[in-house]
Amino acid sequence: MGLMPFFYLWSRVLSQLEQKLTQMLTPAAESLGFEMVGVEFVRAGKHSTVRIFIDHPEGISVDHCASVSQQASAILDVEDPINTEYNLEVSSPGMDRPLFTEAHYIACVGETVAVRLRMPINERRNFKGTMLSCENNNIVIEVDGQSYTLAIMNIEKGNLVPVFD
Repeated sequence: MGLMPFFYLWSRVLSQLEQKLTQMLTPAAESLGFEMVGVEFVRAGKHSTVRIFIDHPEGISVDHCASVSQQASAILDVEDPINTEYNLEVSSPGMDRPLFTEAHYIACVGETVAVRLRMPINERRNFKGTMLSCENNNIVIEVDGQSYTLAIMNIEKGNLVPVFD
């Protein structure tokens, strides 16, 4: 098996874990009145991190993060979906809001986004530009005057890029 297929399979395993964590933790965040934006699992040996992003129309405070962290920690202790040590972080999505779902990408049409692909297209994995459209699980992004159609399934990480005037 070559390096690229192995890398792709490894990325998909993490994505499945993130999906499982999202399904497991969303009801707890929503029961506390927050939107579950998404979950990232960053594998780094003994210093892996489960990062939960929550949002609320009135903003997120440290106390909100602590409440969700307590609930999430209890669920993760009981369900035990991760077979390695990890740190749990809960935060707001911030100005560079992570994009996890097709709905997140649709909301960013017309905005500047940055995406990193699991599998490169024309030897390129990183794209930063204006989101032109999002439909049928594909995004169209314009980078330096050229349009690229990218499958959301192939996006390893996507973020809104804050633009300051």
